[in-house]
Amino acid sequence: MENKKNAIIIFLLLGIIWGSNFIYMKWASELITPLQVVFLRVLFGFIPVFIYAYYKKAIKIEHLKYSFHFFIMSLLGTTVYYYFFVKATSLLLSGVTGALSGSIPLFAFILAVIFLKDEKFDKRIVGILVGILGVILIAKPFEANIFESNLEGIIDIILGSLIVGSSFVYAKKFVMPLKIHFSALTTYQLGFALLTLLVVTKWEGISNITTSTHVFLGTVVGLGLLGTGLAFVLYYYIIEHLGAVTAASTTYLPPVVALIIGYFFIGEDIDLIDCLGTVLIFIGVFIVNKRK
Repeated sequence: MENKKNAIIIFLLLGIIWGSNFIYMKWASELITPLQVVFLRVLFGFIPVFIYAYYKKAIKIEHLKYSFHFFIMSLLGTTVYYYFFVKATSLLLSGVTGALSGSIPLFAFILAVIFLKDEKFDKRIVGILVGILGVILIAKPFEANIFESNLEGIIDIILGSLIVGSSFVYAKKFVMPLKIHFSALTTYQLGFALLTLLVVTKWEGISNITTSTHVFLGTVVGLGLLGTGLAFVLYYYIIEHLGAVTAASTTYLPPVVALIIGYFFIGEDIDLIDCLGTVLIFIGVFIVNKRK
């Protein structure tokens, strides 16, 4: 019971951390390329997690036999997903980006039902539909200017949502049964991602990130230490204690957080439709997390 209470608190914290990532990605993408943003995010997320895992003595040489799973998770849950999200953030209005990211639980639920034996169609589908309805209202597809930002960006955020949604299911099916400490799992996933990024990233202009103190700190602390390192530790904890679909439902919260940040820090307007969408998202989260 105590673990479940802790998981619910962590569930909310993870949603807040992920929701704040949109503003950091937006700032960073104005100075450096999306792939460079991903590299810095992974680098500064990897370092503290590695230190913690080493301190806990969770890293073991025998874990290397599972390298294939760690590599797949590094692609689904880190490298590719991050790239599409940063690219979308650089092209879209922040409100549209945050709202469309809420489609992650829909993909996760569908894939979980297909591939996980312990995930069945039940009353949680109502919560998912209610949450998705809230996301749709915030996205305002009924307005003529929905595509004014960039159609490519909308496609990017949908692809990123599909990919990270599949990572929840892959982790539940192939990674969590390994019974490896979450700090080690996070270290391996970020480590493989970092190796991949070292190969594919072009470095020209990456030093531009240091020309703005708040952007640099946002990238290092916001995206790296919190949005990557801490977020992945919380992510694995929730999957272990609440399940893949519930863990994926944390992505209902970022659209709300992004909306609030946009209002207070960017000056975007919040109207009645936004408020209604926010209420529906929280109702959806409650239903998804309510057990029989």
